[in-house]
Amino acid sequence: MRWSFLALLLAGLPLLGIIAAGRDPAPYLEMPPTTRYVAHAGFSWPWFVFFAIADLCMIVGLFWAIHCGRRHRREEVEPLDDHGVLKNAARVAVLQHPGRTPWWGWAGMTLCLASWFMAWQRFTWFWLFQPFTFLPIWVGFILAVNALAVKRSGSCLILRRPMPFLLLIPVSAGFWWFFEYLNRFVQNWYYTGIEGMGPGEYTYYSSLAFATVLPGVFSMNDLLLTIPALEKGLTRCRPIHLPPSRRISLACLSVASIGLVLIGIFPDQLFALLWVSPLIIILSIQRLAGRRTLLHPLNAGDWRPVVIPALAALTCGFFWEMWNHFSLARWTYTIPFVQRFHLFEMPILGYGGYLPFGLACLVAGTVVIGDPFSRQSTER
Repeated sequence: MRWSFLALLLAGLPLLGIIAAGRDPAPYLEMPPTTRYVAHAGFSWPWFVFFAIADLCMIVGLFWAIHCGRRHRREEVEPLDDHGVLKNAARVAVLQHPGRTPWWGWAGMTLCLASWFMAWQRFTWFWLFQPFTFLPIWVGFILAVNALAVKRSGSCLILRRPMPFLLLIPVSAGFWWFFEYLNRFVQNWYYTGIEGMGPGEYTYYSSLAFATVLPGVFSMNDLLLTIPALEKGLTRCRPIHLPPSRRISLACLSVASIGLVLIGIFPDQLFALLWVSPLIIILSIQRLAGRRTLLHPLNAGDWRPVVIPALAALTCGFFWEMWNHFSLARWTYTIPFVQRFHLFEMPILGYGGYLPFGLACLVAGTVVIGDPFSRQSTER
């Protein structure tokens, strides 16, 4: 697959819809994006129930897979004696924690906590740096998460793949800029605290912040793989045999592409496609080209490439929203139909978007860092 062509396709579809509708595309390309031109619908109980059911289905699927992983892992590592008691050797193995937390992990945790504290304060002597606390928070978080992986398994993503991890940083910036671009057509979030920034300054500082997205999600993904119920247990779940029909792939590609074309014309009705359509388009093209997709391991009962990235993104999402809440430069949501019952700035149902977003992160990150699941058993 030529990723440059794919990027042009995904970026061009929403703009094509705007031009076809006879609208001026200039507002959608504004930098920085400060103009509010989408008037969103208000809260709607029928739509709220619809999205609640969709989120519930995804959450139930995750819990089912995690339960399956815990059950199979328990059967593998917890042999019982004749009285049903965990044998001593197995108990020692289960309770053992390999390795120590490296010094740079403590440094990362200190940086994260100190930057968090400063982000939520309004000290006059700190005013020059107040809008830029996002980057050190997440640099510290990424270091701390990798250090915790070292403590649990003796290894981490930064140590195993240092150069690909560095390459993940610019890829991450471009990756999130794409979602920022799609948001121009639905305006589900906007930034405050950026007033007075010019296009160059906004692009520079935003790119630094966006560069932490994929490293954060992949680091959390790697940490979750140190949990036996997820790393081993999820490889023994019930197989799901996906139909090989090219017609289904073509249908999915067509529907997702049309959805992106129409997303700017019907932003209230189609805003959720921002998180779903790009992923479906990529998977459909990979399938039509005869290439392996992240869904392929489901045929063998391996649920890790679906469950763990979703959990990693949801976990990171919680911290994104929490640290954003009282920061000076922050984002605010304007989501149609479900703008109620918030956890931090995010409406509670909005967290469901992090689950498919985690899969999109996996697809984008594996281009430079490789498949984290195929290497897991040999590099730990």
